[in-house]
Amino acid sequence: MTWRKKTILVTGASGVVGRALIDELAGDFDIVCMRNRTPVADVRVSEFVGSFEQPMLGMSSSDYALLARRADAIVHVAAATSWKEDPARIREVNLGGPRALLQLATVADAPLYFLSTAFVANPPAPNGHSPGAAAYVRSKIDAEQLVREHPARTVIVRPSIVSGDSQSGRMAGFQGLHAVLGAIVRGSAPMLPMPEDALIDFVPQDLLAGALGQMLREGTDQGEYWLTAGHHALHALEIREMCMGIASDIGLSPPTPRFIPGEAVDRLILPLLEDSLPPSLQSKFRDLLEFAWLFQTSEPLPNSHAALGLQERITGSALRRSLTKSMMYWAAAKGLIAGGRDEQVA
Repeated sequence: MTWRKKTILVTGASGVVGRALIDELAGDFDIVCMRNRTPVADVRVSEFVGSFEQPMLGMSSSDYALLARRADAIVHVAAATSWKEDPARIREVNLGGPRALLQLATVADAPLYFLSTAFVANPPAPNGHSPGAAAYVRSKIDAEQLVREHPARTVIVRPSIVSGDSQSGRMAGFQGLHAVLGAIVRGSAPMLPMPEDALIDFVPQDLLAGALGQMLREGTDQGEYWLTAGHHALHALEIREMCMGIASDIGLSPPTPRFIPGEAVDRLILPLLEDSLPPSLQSKFRDLLEFAWLFQTSEPLPNSHAALGLQERITGSALRRSLTKSMMYWAAAKGLIAGGRDEQVA
């Protein structure tokens, strides 16, 4: 008797989470990737160009029917994540994808795994410091509602910030977390707009991919899961000291950035930007502030450690080790380590 592997349709496979997910799933599943512009270019998967804006993903009726017959589960990772996008476009993309894939899930009678964000628990105000981030989080909240209310079988997964592989630090592209921590290491972050006891919640990409792989292997087809550090999240003061230590280890001597409350940034710092910095640095500094404002939380994010069996893997010491690996990989990719090379990583 011949047994076929189950087939998983993955969107967003060329991104950070998508690449990690391929590594996790390739040995046990046939992976079909729907892509837009960027090829996945991985011999372990098959791929096709599709569009959420077109009927049947832009496919012929026969190809769409074949995909529906093949797909045993759908994992929707793709999203508009650039906060510089027009808010209307962010919303269009981040609701259009789930809407189209829910239709496919219904035809295929397959569960849809929807990757949201843990920051739906603490959304930024639309008229606050982070309008782009607010539009992104709002789109995820509304997409979750769309998914939750649909009759198809659905699983909502809410990761926090995604960092590099816990063992190697490697990842397909650097995230906002690297922009903030990298600025500390390089000495280009004169201050941090948060209290020193703010929590910075992140999870390594392989832990997220492993949790998704576990759910797919076990046939989980409903529920909502938080992939966060939760009460193990590191404090901003500890992360700053780790960054200073990494800088010292690679031969840099950056000034130690000060923690400044958000209201002081509004009152004292932002009004001075136009007078004291050239336009290019103003934009970079505002991006840094926006990332930092979104990342911090005053209370631990919800977590699903017990439900996913992650109690032993998500600990303060494990997170410290993985963050060090991630930042050392970043430093090597940026050419900051002697003998390293400047890699083309986004």
